[in-house]
Amino acid sequence: MSSFQLNLNPLKEPLGFIKVLEWFASIFAFATCGGYKGETRINVTCSPKFNDSKTITAAFGYPFRLNQVSFQAPDDVKACPDWTENVLVGDYASSAQFYVTFAVFVFLYCIAALLLYIGYTSLYRDSRKLPMIDFVITLVATFLWLVSTSAWAKALTDIKLATGQNIVEELTFCKTEKGKCHFDSVTSMGSLNVSVIFGFLNMILWGGNAWFVYKETNLHSPSDNTASHGQGGIPPPAGM
Repeated sequence: MSSFQLNLNPLKEPLGFIKVLEWFASIFAFATCGGYKGETRINVTCSPKFNDSKTITAAFGYPFRLNQVSFQAPDDVKACPDWTENVLVGDYASSAQFYVTFAVFVFLYCIAALLLYIGYTSLYRDSRKLPMIDFVITLVATFLWLVSTSAWAKALTDIKLATGQNIVEELTFCKTEKGKCHFDSVTSMGSLNVSVIFGFLNMILWGGNAWFVYKETNLHSPSDNTASHGQGGIPPPAGM
C-alpha cells in the first residue's frame, strides 16, 4: 500500500473541490434538522370558575415523536372540568432519523474520500477498484439524498400541520363546552426548511460529481481518461 503523501492539487480540481462542498453541505443538513427544538402554545379558558385565559405549551424537537409530547398546563387549568392530559398527534421519527443518520454517514464518507484523494493520490489513480467503488457510492448517495429529503420534506409538512392552528381541533378538552381554546404561536421552523433545501442541494452536488468520479473509472476510455486528468481529474505523476 502506498504511503501517505499530502497532495492538495486534487482540491483544485472538480473531483476534490465538489467533495469539500458535499462535506460542508452534509454538516448543514444534519445540524439544521437534528438540532431543532421548539414549542407550540395555546391559550385556554374554562368557565365558569376561571374567567382569564391560561397558556399551555408543548415542547417538541428532533426526532419529532409528537405523540409522546404532552402539554404542560398550570394547575388551575388542570383543575378545569373535563381537562384531560393532551398530547400532540403524529410520529415522524422514522423520516427525521433516516435523513439525519444518512447525512452523518455522508459526512464521514466525505472525510474518508478526501483523505484518499489528497493523501493517497497515486493509489486512487492506479487502482481500478477504488474509483469504481467511489462511483457506485456516489450514484447510491445521490438516490438516497432524493429519497431521504423527499420523505423528510413530507414529514415536515405534517409536523407544521400537527403543531399549527389546526391543533386546537385535535384536543379533546377544546371540543367540550366547558373549555375554550385559541391557538397562540409555534416556534419558527426556518431551520427545518433550510434542512430540506440542503438535502436537495446535496442531491444536486452528488449527482453532478458523479460525472467527475466516472472519469476516474476504467469505464472511461484510456484516451478520454488521460484527457480528463488534465481537465478535471487527478493529475498524473511527473514523468508519465
